[in-house]
Amino acid sequence: MDFNLIQKFSVWILPVLFAITVHEAAHGYAARFFGDHTAASLGRLSLNPFKHIDPVGTVVLPIATFFLGGFVFGWAKPVPVDMRNLRNPRFDMAWVAMAGPASNFAMAVFWALMMALGQWMAGQGMGDWALPLVLMGQAGVFINLLLMLFNLLPIPPLDGGRVLVSLLPPKMGMQVSRVEPFGFVILLALMFSGVLWTVLGPILSGMTQWLTGFVLP
Repeated sequence: MDFNLIQKFSVWILPVLFAITVHEAAHGYAARFFGDHTAASLGRLSLNPFKHIDPVGTVVLPIATFFLGGFVFGWAKPVPVDMRNLRNPRFDMAWVAMAGPASNFAMAVFWALMMALGQWMAGQGMGDWALPLVLMGQAGVFINLLLMLFNLLPIPPLDGGRVLVSLLPPKMGMQVSRVEPFGFVILLALMFSGVLWTVLGPILSGMTQWLTGFVLP
C-alpha cells in the first residue's frame, strides 16, 4: 500500500519524539538516582517533548532526513549532568550514560509489542486501527534500535564513549576524553564514508529480526 508524505511523517513522528525525549529523560533520572539533581532542578525530568526540543536535532534534522531519505532521525537537547554531584563520579557516570541506550531498547520492545497488538487487531477485523499501529511499531523498533546502537559507539561525547572513559584506567580515560571536541567531526566522516552504516547495518538488521521474531507470532 502506498502512502503520501504526510501519512508517512505521521507514522514516524511519534516514535521519534518519544525515542529521543525518553532517552534524555532517562539520563536525568539515572543521574538523580546517583546523587545529581541538576536535571531535576532545571525541570528536565519530564516526558514532555517540549522540555527536550533542540531546534536543529528535534525539528530541522528530522524533517530534512525524512524528505531526503524517507525516514526520521534526530536528537534532543542533552540533559545536563554534573559529575561532581555523583556519589562515585567515575563509575556512576557509566550508569548514567547507559541509561539512555537502555531506554531505547525498552522502547524498541514496547513498539514490537505494539506491532503484535496491531496484527492481533487485524485478525479481529479492526484493520483501520491495526495498520497504523503496525507501521508505527515498525518505525519505533527501527529508530530505537538505531539510536541505541549509534549511542553505544565508543566515541565521546556519545554514551558509549562516556562509558569507555569511565571504565578505563584514569590516565587512559583522560586521553580518550580528549577526543570529545572532535567527536562530531569523526561521526560525520564515518557517516559520509559509509563506514558507519557498514558497521551498524548488519547489527541493526539482526537485532530487528531477533526482537520482532521473539515478540510476533
